[in-house]
Amino acid sequence: CDRSQFRTDICNMKGDIRMLTFNGNKPIVLYAKDPATSSVTEIVKPYTRKWEKSCMDTVHEVTLRIVPANSQTDKTPCDVHHKVPGVVFSTSGYTGNLFHEFNDGLIPLFITSQHLKGEVVFIITEFHNWWLTKYFEVLQQLSQYEIISFENDTRVHCFPELEVGLHIHDDLTVDPNRMPNHESIRDFRKLLDRGYENALRFDSPIPDVSKPKLSIIVRNGTRKFLNLGDIVTTAEELGFNVSLLSPDPTMELKRLFQLLNSTDVLMGVHGAAMTHFLFMKPGKVLIQVIPLGIDWASTTYYGKPTKKMGLHYLPYKILPSESSLSRQYNASDPILVNPDEIFNQQGWWTMKKIFLEGQDVRPSLTRMRKIFMRALKKLKRPVTPPQSSRTATKGGLID
Repeated sequence: CDRSQFRTDICNMKGDIRMLTFNGNKPIVLYAKDPATSSVTEIVKPYTRKWEKSCMDTVHEVTLRIVPANSQTDKTPCDVHHKVPGVVFSTSGYTGNLFHEFNDGLIPLFITSQHLKGEVVFIITEFHNWWLTKYFEVLQQLSQYEIISFENDTRVHCFPELEVGLHIHDDLTVDPNRMPNHESIRDFRKLLDRGYENALRFDSPIPDVSKPKLSIIVRNGTRKFLNLGDIVTTAEELGFNVSLLSPDPTMELKRLFQLLNSTDVLMGVHGAAMTHFLFMKPGKVLIQVIPLGIDWASTTYYGKPTKKMGLHYLPYKILPSESSLSRQYNASDPILVNPDEIFNQQGWWTMKKIFLEGQDVRPSLTRMRKIFMRALKKLKRPVTPPQSSRTATKGGLID
C-alpha cells in the first residue's frame, strides 16, 4: 500500500484474490503462494480526499488481507472468475456535487484505469444507481464489463489483480508527466466526446454559426446575478446569441454536453456548475465571475484547469461596490477591503457563510462589455449590431 500521498491511499494486490462475505463483512483476501509470506491486514478508504476527515467519515472501509500459504485450509470457492484486473473505489464523500463527481471520482478513475483500454472491472463501494445512470456513457469508455456493487453483491468474485483506491494528480487535472503515454485533461475531454458522440450526431440542431454563442449559468440561490437582464442585453448588443443555462442534477449529461459543445463562451459566477467547462471545445472561452473573498478557490479549481484544457480563461473579479455585501457592511470593513483577514482570523466556515452563502453580484455593465469584447477578440469574431435572440434552458441549481 502507498500511503505517502496527500490526497489518496492506493493498495495493489496481485495473485489469487477473492472478494468474500463473512457475517456481513466483505474482506478482500489474497492467498499467498510463498510459505514465507506472513499474515497482513490493511484498511483502506478508497476515496480521494483523505486529508478531509468530515468527508472521509462517510466513506466505508475496505479490509484487505493476505493469508499465508500454510493457513489456507479452506479457500472459499469462486462464484465469478474475472480474467482482467479490478479497481475498487467509492462514490460516497461529496458525490452529488458536480465538481466533486469529476474531481474526486471520474478524472481519478480515468487516470487509474484508462491504460487498461476497457479491460478492467469496477467495484464500487456506497454504490448509487443514479450515479451509474448519470455517468453510464462515460463509464462505458473506461470498462467493458458489468460494474459490481461492493456491499450488495454477495457472490465471491475472484481476480488476478486488484487496485484499491484511485490516483489523483491535482484539481480537475491530468498530469501528462505522470501518465504512461503522456495523456492530459484533453484526452479526458476526448473520452467525453466518444461517450456522447451519438447525442452530438443525432440530436444536435444545426448551429447558427453567424453569431458567437454565449451560455450564461444562472444561479437561483446564492451568488446569483442581480442584473442578469442587463447583462444579457449588453451581450446581445455586441452580437452574441445568448442562452441562459440553469443545470439541474436530473438533466441528462449528454444534453448538457450537446449544449456546451457548441458554446463559444461560457460565463457564470464561481460554483460547482463551472465544472461544465469540461464539455467545451478547446479554443473557446470561459468567463468566471469571482465574488469577493473567493479568489484562491476560483483560480485553483477553475482558472488553472481551464488553461490546461486549452480554453481561454477570462476572470471577472467583483469589486466591493458590485457585491451585495456592500449593502450590509461599512466600506472600511475587512469583509469588503481584506477578505483574507476573515479567513485567517475566523476560519473557513465563517468565510464560507459570508462569501459563498451570503453574497450576490451586480457586475458593472461597462466592465462586462469590456470582458465580452475581450472574449470576441479571443474567438477572432467581430462585434456585430444587436439582434435579440435570447433562449433559456430550464432546470434547477448545481451549487
